[in-house]
Amino acid sequence: MASSSDLESKAKEAFIDDHFELAIDLYSQAIALCPSNADLFVDRAQANIKLQSFTDAVSDANKAIELNPANTKAYLRKGVACINLEEFQTAKTALETGASLAPGDSRFTTLIKECEKRIAEETEELTKQLVDKAPTNVVNLNNLPPAIGLSSQGTTVSSSKPKYRHEFYQKPDEVVVTVFAKGIPANNVVVDFGEQILSVTIEVPGEEAYNFQPRLFGKIVPAKSRYTVMSTKIEIRLAKADTLQWASLEFKADVAVVQKAIVSSGNKKPAYPSSKPKRVDWDKLEAQMKKEEKDEKLDGDAALNKFFKDIYGDADEDTKRAMSKSFIESNGTVLSTNWKEVGAKKVEGSAPDGMELKKWEY
Repeated sequence: MASSSDLESKAKEAFIDDHFELAIDLYSQAIALCPSNADLFVDRAQANIKLQSFTDAVSDANKAIELNPANTKAYLRKGVACINLEEFQTAKTALETGASLAPGDSRFTTLIKECEKRIAEETEELTKQLVDKAPTNVVNLNNLPPAIGLSSQGTTVSSSKPKYRHEFYQKPDEVVVTVFAKGIPANNVVVDFGEQILSVTIEVPGEEAYNFQPRLFGKIVPAKSRYTVMSTKIEIRLAKADTLQWASLEFKADVAVVQKAIVSSGNKKPAYPSSKPKRVDWDKLEAQMKKEEKDEKLDGDAALNKFFKDIYGDADEDTKRAMSKSFIESNGTVLSTNWKEVGAKKVEGSAPDGMELKKWEY
């Protein structure tokens, strides 16, 4: 029977020959013989990156960091995998930790700069989306849907045969995932949060480890997410990064659904499919939807709302400022496009004929 070191040597040879799947298989065999060797997880993470299995690469890097927090390559692998998953904040945090352990390694500096650039681009894009969504909020303040309570979805399917059943439901600001694992000690459970990744590992002596690592439908705030190990289950609360209604727990590349915000604007779509499914051309899809929306024939309030939205979308900055200011200050009773007039004074509300305007009592 081959030893762990023999399997590691063969895995490295396979990697050099670009036989990445074989390398992963050999590394996995070596890990089974020596599960406390952090370097094996680091090298398998690199092979997973070559195969674009970025979620698996993050999982391997996290395990390596758990085994050896001073392993600089583990932070580098995690940073690279997270960048490919477009989880730039998580990548930046990992790379900064690695840079502090290896201050002379220029790879960390280069990748950190790339993360900062992409984070700035995401922030700018989000701001632009919020501005683009503004007319819907301006016109439809009185037509917002009632607050949505708990919504339940069916059980999602893990990439491997599940050992424990799991399900989820959601609120406007969080998603609650329940893994029904009975009688598991808290120190046998490891839960990691990424910007769009959830990693759950349950290790029971004498049994194969349970791993649940879905790429989530939407982004979350790792710092605000938490979990609790109970006697009959593990309850995981994912803090949403935005108030979107998730269509499922896991992101699916073939689900081209533009979700509407539950309470406010700020609509964002997952941008990078994990592993190797067919990509969706989001720009083409968005252009097609805009064309269909433009060609749609509306009547009544819908037609009026679309009319105001078109005015706002084609207007210059002064006109947009005038429309927003007049609508907000008048409590939705005045909509002006004249910034010179609106900008010079507060816009007073104007009640329709036969009605009386009253101030809202807080």
